[in-house]
Amino acid sequence: MMIKGKPCKVLSISVSKTGKHGHAKCNFLAVDIFTGKKLEDMVPSTHGTTVPIVNRSEWEIIDIDGDELTLMDEGGNQKTDLNLPTYPDTLADEIRDAWNGGENSVMVTVQGAVGIEQVISYKKENNA
Repeated sequence: MMIKGKPCKVLSISVSKTGKHGHAKCNFLAVDIFTGKKLEDMVPSTHGTTVPIVNRSEWEIIDIDGDELTLMDEGGNQKTDLNLPTYPDTLADEIRDAWNGGENSVMVTVQGAVGIEQVISYKKENNA
């Protein structure tokens, strides 16, 4: 769901009782899917909420230049507008180590929502 304009994954929902003026309230505790920051939102139970469309795609790393990635998908399309992830803190270094200057083939999972795209995981391919 969206909280304060950020796409979030809901961790827990608690519902308060109907008050003197009518509506029960739902308290959502969620975590931002890109930064890992916890956010909270309270919504009347009769109201709707917005849910982002989240896409995931697999890409192979072609090059790492500083923090910028050059990626290619199965169809041969290239993507050059992504940087190494800043969250979690160690993920960028793990990807760089796994890629090892181009010695290994590394696949990354790119998650996209509300116009933001970010690498969220990687997998080292065994070229045996």
